[in-house]
Amino acid sequence: MLDRVTNFLSIIDDFIWGLPLIILILATGLFLTFRLKGLQIRRFPLAIRYMFSSDEEDGSGEVSSFAALCTALSATIGTGNIVGVATAIVSGGPGALFWMWMAAIVGTATKYAECLLAVKYRVVEKDGHIIGGPFYYIENGMGKQFRWLAKMFAVFGIMVGLFGIGTFTQINGITSAVGNFFDSENVHYVNLFGRDYSVTIVISGIILTIFVALVLIGGLKRISNVAQVVVPFMAIVYVMVVLIILVINYTKIPDALAQIVEGAFGLRAFGGGMFGAMIVAMQKGIARGIFSNEAGLGSAPIAAAAAQSKEEVRQGLISMLGTFIDTIIICTMTGLSIVITGAWDMGFEGVAVTTKAFQMGLPFPERVAAFILMVCLVFFAFTTILGWDYYSEKCLEYIIGNKPKAIMVYRWIYIACIFIGPYMTVQAVWTIADICNGMMAIPNLIALIALNKVVVSETDSFFERGIHNKI
Repeated sequence: MLDRVTNFLSIIDDFIWGLPLIILILATGLFLTFRLKGLQIRRFPLAIRYMFSSDEEDGSGEVSSFAALCTALSATIGTGNIVGVATAIVSGGPGALFWMWMAAIVGTATKYAECLLAVKYRVVEKDGHIIGGPFYYIENGMGKQFRWLAKMFAVFGIMVGLFGIGTFTQINGITSAVGNFFDSENVHYVNLFGRDYSVTIVISGIILTIFVALVLIGGLKRISNVAQVVVPFMAIVYVMVVLIILVINYTKIPDALAQIVEGAFGLRAFGGGMFGAMIVAMQKGIARGIFSNEAGLGSAPIAAAAAQSKEEVRQGLISMLGTFIDTIIICTMTGLSIVITGAWDMGFEGVAVTTKAFQMGLPFPERVAAFILMVCLVFFAFTTILGWDYYSEKCLEYIIGNKPKAIMVYRWIYIACIFIGPYMTVQAVWTIADICNGMMAIPNLIALIALNKVVVSETDSFFERGIHNKI
């Protein structure tokens, strides 16, 4: 029965993530890159300066611009960077990493546009708290007649939170890593739902559920406070560890890059298999890239809308750095370590692939290498769970209004999904996530294309007024 459900989900996933959606995502990013004259490259130094600036503008908002970026990063830097990259390379070959890069480069312009629009069209509620994101720039930017499209986005946003990026994939990745480390042979197990599960997985799932509940009950301020501390620290630790792998194996990097480029265009396949191999690499690379950096998905704008900034362009520039940090830096380092060590072609799946890469690449005992990865994954996935609860709550609030009791009920449902996540199969978890992501992206991409003139106008006005020299 479970195999039938998994196969059915795979059929839906292949349909949604077929060529039309891949083309729509890349075309939107390319179109915005062209309309903004390569702003993500030209204004990259300015974005870096804004990120480290401590000066806050006199604008309405609930958290600082940096806290908004960290909240967004807390939702993006997670299992996608560790497990998602591995899954993409195992399914689509090393070439999948190339298409992750392409999606990220054009996706940076997409992230800039959606976060700019989020600040421009955000709404301040009567009690002073702010709500914003694709649902409001669809309704207020495109017009009330498109509110159905805004609601569609919000519904899919809730689904992504409950069944996609927010819960199942994160907790499944955490417990799998913990289980592989403490009880890889599944010696100590219990029978649940007709299957045997390691006691380690059950216990770690319960503990994480409790910690998630303790943070979520505190709302956005507590989530952002945790994110500002955990995200930068763990990102630096992870980058330093992977750098050790790359430095030690630096002679293998040229060959790994050759594998990535050749695999991206099916050059290592033969005859009619070349096009098919290229399509698979594109599909897996772009799907996992979007899963990881969420450019075009419409999630980051929800966090950006809460920033204490009255300049839409400034926040757009800061927010777009999330895509660069997430994919160009962290995903690339993970992918290179996997390709260099050959861990992707050894019959492993999920977190076991990256674990094997760490064990082969680091000059430490295998247990130490596995422990380091496990700790990084636990913290990354933990913050992603927190960030996506905030996103999906805002989507729900848009549909039902500001009803604290209903939001609290939703939080407990979200926590319940965390609790059951460890007991789902890896393939089913990631397939469900892909389906939800694709359905959420479509309304947002339509809005970005429709409102491109607004994005260009606001951007031109900002630089013509010379505001960038005053902030």
